[in-house]
Amino acid sequence: TMASPALLMRVVASAYSVAEKAATIVRNVMSAGDLGIVEKAGPNDLQTKADRLVQMSICASLARKFPKVTIIGEEELPTDDVTDDLIEDGHCEEILKKPCPAQYTGIKEEELVIWVDPLDGTKEYTEGLLDHVTVLIGIAYGGKAIAGVINQPYYNYEAGANAVLGRTIWGVLGMGAFGFQLTEAPAGKHIVITTRSHSSALVNECITALNPDAVIRVGGAGNKIIQLIEGKASAYVFASPGCKKWDTCAPEAILHAVGGKITDIRGNSFQYNKEVKHMNSAGVLATLRNYDYYASRIPNTVKESLVP
Repeated sequence: TMASPALLMRVVASAYSVAEKAATIVRNVMSAGDLGIVEKAGPNDLQTKADRLVQMSICASLARKFPKVTIIGEEELPTDDVTDDLIEDGHCEEILKKPCPAQYTGIKEEELVIWVDPLDGTKEYTEGLLDHVTVLIGIAYGGKAIAGVINQPYYNYEAGANAVLGRTIWGVLGMGAFGFQLTEAPAGKHIVITTRSHSSALVNECITALNPDAVIRVGGAGNKIIQLIEGKASAYVFASPGCKKWDTCAPEAILHAVGGKITDIRGNSFQYNKEVKHMNSAGVLATLRNYDYYASRIPNTVKESLVP
């Protein structure tokens, strides 16, 4: 008989279904028309009804199945009883069928930390830039991002009335990443992708120093990593604090699973153990290929301005 699937694969398989449920909630809130927008720290730091409902859905659904896992979500929310319509109990069979990478077969529930961004790109969501929006569920072990799920609720939304909306990308270190077509950016082109709504003099100074052929400004960390793995951009550069652990955990796992690299602007890896501070204070530098080319061109003045 088959051994029952390793814990990690069960968590990823559940996170896949939980992310699909989250996407349905995101689309339903938008089509109902009342986004319930609340300003958190200011006009670029928003929370909507979708952020709140999705986080409750993801965290409660995963906590029911994996009660000893630490789950850290972006939103500060009351932990009242979550209504049953928000609970997703399913899992993706296809993921359960895949063998767990050997280094992760012995993991116990209490050793996992799940970082949840219920709606990455909230500002873009409120402005109708729906392709920027992602749902992020990152899974960490020993302080490292080892698996991740990214759902794009509005993938394909410009493809017409009969198009299937949304997709789910997932990956595990040592196994690879699935749900998209891995593509490298055009050779010899330096296309930098960066923030849309959190720009600053430092952000722009850093990009200018890289002398890029083109700069793409979009919302959402999840969205930017997808642009890297689909070959639309060659480097994601954000020389500013503001990005948090729940923004980078899932994208990092997927990027690393296909041989890419993400660090802060100074070249330090991110740590994802549950005690770690939530802010990635020293910004983000990520590439699918040629990480060293970009890292070597970040000015020291920029590095010195950003304290980890």
